[in-house]
Amino acid sequence: MRPRSALSLVFACLASWGILLAQKPFHDYVGETPTEVKVGEVPLPPDWDVPAEWTRGRLKYDAVGILHPDAHTGWMGWATDYPQGDRHFQEGLRRLTLINATSVEHVAELDGSDDIYNWPFLYAVEPGHWHLFEDEADQLRDYLDRGGFLMTDDFHGTNEWENFMKNLQKVIGSRPVEDLANSDPIFHVLYDLDKRTQIPGKQFLGSGRPYEFDGFEPKWRAIRDERGRIIVAICHNMDISDAIEHSNDPEYPEEWANMAYRIATNYVVYDLTH
Repeated sequence: MRPRSALSLVFACLASWGILLAQKPFHDYVGETPTEVKVGEVPLPPDWDVPAEWTRGRLKYDAVGILHPDAHTGWMGWATDYPQGDRHFQEGLRRLTLINATSVEHVAELDGSDDIYNWPFLYAVEPGHWHLFEDEADQLRDYLDRGGFLMTDDFHGTNEWENFMKNLQKVIGSRPVEDLANSDPIFHVLYDLDKRTQIPGKQFLGSGRPYEFDGFEPKWRAIRDERGRIIVAICHNMDISDAIEHSNDPEYPEEWANMAYRIATNYVVYDLTH
């Protein structure tokens, strides 16, 4: 299903976000990503500085101490699959929808400035390792209360879930986390996603396992505001960001890459139309 007419609401939603606040200039963190990503390995798109009406914010956060022995020293969880995953998604969004998106992401921080309020959609990768200080949690709560949307992805198993929730509860308080039904509008706003599958990261090509740690079952979860609108979309025991990052790798299964794009695109359109 592709109800493009619904996308006519996108521009009104973007306009209603409010007066543009103190917006930081684009900064490319390529040189500060994990060691497997080298400086200059992911060049900037030629139109990286062309203004557009929508950009995905990549949430930058501090990581807690190592939760798993395979995480290397100096690892920065927020930068996993950055920036190639972000730029592949921005390109896909422009091809699959009428959303006027930039070709690059914007790295956003909960630093007390107004910058984060310019990005109505935040994407947090590896939040099983995040640590939110109280002032950061307060600002993230304020961001969500103002109508912001947070999508979390690429964390697995019991240990990461517990650390994720320990920090998220500083933000949401007693708001419940619910498992999403197949009938939820977020799965049907653009694509009908009744038959979702667990989307593994590239590690599957070596391990043959679609899961990591004890994250055997994919969980599609969410937190809603008082009006019933999803404000935090939680993708647990799956790796959508990795699937999109490696979507141009002939060894990575096409069906999982396609599903990853559809899920992420549905979440963006839901945010802009609800």
